[in-house]
Amino acid sequence: MHSRDPAMTVGTGAAIFGCEGTVLSRDEAAFFRDADPFGFILFARNVETPDQLRRLTAALREAVGRDAPVFIDQEGGRVQRLRAPHWAEWLPPRDAVQMAGAGAARMMWLRARLIAAELRAVGIDGNCAPCLDIATEVTHPFLKNRCYGDDLATVVAMGRATAEGHLAGGVLPVIKHMPGHGRANADTHLHLPTVTDNRDTLEAVDFAAFRALADVPLAMTAHIVFSAYDDRPATCSPVMMQVMRDQIGYHGLIMTDDLNMEALTGTAPERAARAMAAGCDLALYCKGSVAEMQAVAAAAGAMGPDTLARAQAALSARRTPEEADLAALRAEHDGLLGAGHV
Repeated sequence: MHSRDPAMTVGTGAAIFGCEGTVLSRDEAAFFRDADPFGFILFARNVETPDQLRRLTAALREAVGRDAPVFIDQEGGRVQRLRAPHWAEWLPPRDAVQMAGAGAARMMWLRARLIAAELRAVGIDGNCAPCLDIATEVTHPFLKNRCYGDDLATVVAMGRATAEGHLAGGVLPVIKHMPGHGRANADTHLHLPTVTDNRDTLEAVDFAAFRALADVPLAMTAHIVFSAYDDRPATCSPVMMQVMRDQIGYHGLIMTDDLNMEALTGTAPERAARAMAAGCDLALYCKGSVAEMQAVAAAAGAMGPDTLARAQAALSARRTPEEADLAALRAEHDGLLGAGHV
């Protein structure tokens, strides 16, 4: 069990966990109280109505006795956990950027600000977006329409607008999938891709997108092998973690992509242990099984002083949402998408 300072606003456990259903069970609450994870992540299985979701996010925070961050994947398109009829349906990001044309950056800021308002209203204050992956001719379909563009300048501009829109709405953005997923031709939920491009290309294009947003306080790794550097997936590679810290210059809080994904080998605690040994700050385990979470928590351990400092810096970026006329912002957003928007 991790000791807890009552004045501490950051959990001591180096993990982010999911839960199984729409109501927090007694066993889950007891486990979270003991493990004291940095935060939580929600999925469609946890979502029914706004009132139910507010109760669940409150229960998660009550379990750890602090204002822990609660994350979700609300990119729009296929990757959207909050859906109609209670929440807006958002176009796939790539489609929205193309439809908005010259007004795309403003549209993406508005979109992120509106999504942030929806999230905050139900107690969610972290979103696993923006995707800074640059689409290529080989990008796997599971990712391609989640990418903002196929050139560095577009992805950086849309990524910056998305991050700033979230922050203005009181939601912490998480840049992903560092150091870049766009050259992978497989779905990491099922397979481990290998990117064979040379270092010069990767540094000039894919890594540069993350370098441009290195001030965003949270990031997520990619379960991808970059053969020019190492034969291990970036999440579990000390070499690639050093690339992220030194070449990309990212000094924020780095979480793994979901450790359940089949790109990784071994048991969940073995995956967590390898990721932490490589230099990840937090193990992201989304499945929600208490027994498996206990094993992952033991493998991930407690945050060291460097991780704790990065965690505190990340949480300090949470803001009270700026006042906004949401109806006016939505009208402007829809106008930028033009007549083709439904």
